[in-house]
Amino acid sequence: MAKNTICLWYDKDAEAAARFYAETFPDSAVSAIHRAPSDYPSGKAGDVLTVEFTVAGVACLGLNGGPIFKHNEAFSFQIATDDQEETNRYWNAIIGNGGQESACGWCKDR
Repeated sequence: MAKNTICLWYDKDAEAAARFYAETFPDSAVSAIHRAPSDYPSGKAGDVLTVEFTVAGVACLGLNGGPIFKHNEAFSFQIATDDQEETNRYWNAIIGNGGQESACGWCKDR
């Protein structure tokens, strides 16, 4: 694991998010999925607790921490592209997967 890892809090969709990023951006992958060894107050044995993944070479940890904290535009991945075609490909992947257009040319994933 990298010395500095971005931790992203999810309600319960860390694995789906990590797989989406890995399929969408180059130099991205899911490297480990950690499951609960037994039942716990808000879940069952086998539930995904954390997911280790990279997005464009940046180490990330997805934490299924529950509904307490919500994602917003205060955190974002900024991906440099070589041309408009590459930009459009990422934009369409994000918007086409339940994302939304946002202000000033930004978009947010689901």
